[in-house]
Amino acid sequence: MTLSPSTLPGIVLLAHGSRDPLWRAPIEAVAARILARQPDAKVCCAYLELCAPSLAEAAANLIADGARPIRIFPLFLGVGKHAREDLPRLVEHIRAAHPGVAIELLPTAGEHEQLTALLADIALS
Repeated sequence: MTLSPSTLPGIVLLAHGSRDPLWRAPIEAVAARILARQPDAKVCCAYLELCAPSLAEAAANLIADGARPIRIFPLFLGVGKHAREDLPRLVEHIRAAHPGVAIELLPTAGEHEQLTALLADIALS
């Protein structure tokens, strides 16, 4: 099944954020890889603090661009306070601001077996 451009899901790659502009490079590289694999994908990076755009801004931009649904992928290895408490609260605010748009909060990157296996492979190589 091919999705029309108006029904493409939006992907938000969410990271913590840093004042150092070089810190963003790996997150932006993930977005570039997604676009290389699916050129018509609607993907953007967002940050919890210290740089822009915020999660709410990124989601609003994707929604304004016609993305439906929105998938938020937290690029965190651990499941700390941000993942357990802050993200669900932020996602609820986005849902309230955009009723009728499905907003999915994915598990953190570190909760995916594929990533932990890849990290182990890299450490052993």
